[in-house]
Amino acid sequence: MCSPKRSLPLAILLLCSCQPAVPLAKRLASPAAIPTPIQGRDTVAPDESTPPGETTAAAPALSRKTIRGIEFEGVAFDSRTHRLLVVDQAAGPGSEFTSAADAAQRHNALLAINAGFFTPEGKPLGLLVSNGRAAGAWNSSSSLGNGVFRETRNGSLSISRRNLRPVTSDYLELLQAGPLLLENGKSIGGLEASKSALRSIVLTDGGRRWWIGRTSSCTLAELGSALATASPAAWGIRNALNLDGGRSTDLFISASIPGGPVNRRGMLNRPVRNFLILKAR
Repeated sequence: MCSPKRSLPLAILLLCSCQPAVPLAKRLASPAAIPTPIQGRDTVAPDESTPPGETTAAAPALSRKTIRGIEFEGVAFDSRTHRLLVVDQAAGPGSEFTSAADAAQRHNALLAINAGFFTPEGKPLGLLVSNGRAAGAWNSSSSLGNGVFRETRNGSLSISRRNLRPVTSDYLELLQAGPLLLENGKSIGGLEASKSALRSIVLTDGGRRWWIGRTSSCTLAELGSALATASPAAWGIRNALNLDGGRSTDLFISASIPGGPVNRRGMLNRPVRNFLILKAR
């Protein structure tokens, strides 16, 4: 018989010897624990500067939204795949197109809307460039020309404040209109606050995302304030430009855009000098 001091180690030894042996093949097949990688040391962190989906241009989409009692209806698009063109009627309002629908259908466009202001004689109230051809004269004083929509020859679209007269040969498309409603995301002070009318507008986030359409009757001050608080599109607005409105307001959206066709032309609508149309690049 073992002494009491040696009985405990012997019992442990006997117990261990009773454990079943693990085959070598099974031990080799068992995966080792995989350590969690430390971000920034041996892995590349995901690029969070571009939100998911930003690398793919969304198709033009019809949107309707009410902001502060103002109804918005128009189309959001990506300037990488689509562009706005100025369609001018050199012989004057109504000389080529009777309506936005007529202009869109004859140019095979997805959308057409009335664009710049014009004089009682039918001349452009400001400078415009259509397919590289200039018309009108630079409007250096009126608020109806303090904003400029433009497309450079490399295809870049923008809305900016009127400054020096641009060199027209630098642009494929250009339209003076106004007033600017938003600049750098902030509403413009001093907008007219007493006259309500239908409005036609074009908006951008300052990059490739754009929205163009019409609103229900409102003052310019109400419109600027509404756009400073919310957007009819699914993104924030950086710059917003007012186009000709009132009786000139005329919007057509083709059936090629889901939810179309849309034809918003008032019974008392008057012929206009030019249109902005939306086409694929």
